[in-house]
Amino acid sequence: MKWLYKYDKKYNYIPGEEIQVDDNAELPDFYCEIKPPDGMYLAKFDPGKGTWFESATKEYIESLQPPEPEASEIELLKKQNALLSYQLARLQKEVASLRGDGSS
Repeated sequence: MKWLYKYDKKYNYIPGEEIQVDDNAELPDFYCEIKPPDGMYLAKFDPGKGTWFESATKEYIESLQPPEPEASEIELLKKQNALLSYQLARLQKEVASLRGDGSS
């Protein structure tokens, strides 16, 4: 038994349309024995080369990526606190420098 992988008239892979046939069975139209590689977004078959290739554009692939999660209120407050602490330390250093009781 062997698996066959289906593609449409434009050679685009049709997921979920795989069939299993006897090893000596004739190859039906729009099927091939070569499994598309994992990780392809829009696999397309090249019958001349007997290979699958990625036909999705970079823009299409990027459109499928999930958006970055928004920072939580706690994360925003932590960043704000760190920035304020840094600014306070700089001001304290400047004041000490002006008074002449600290090193710069």
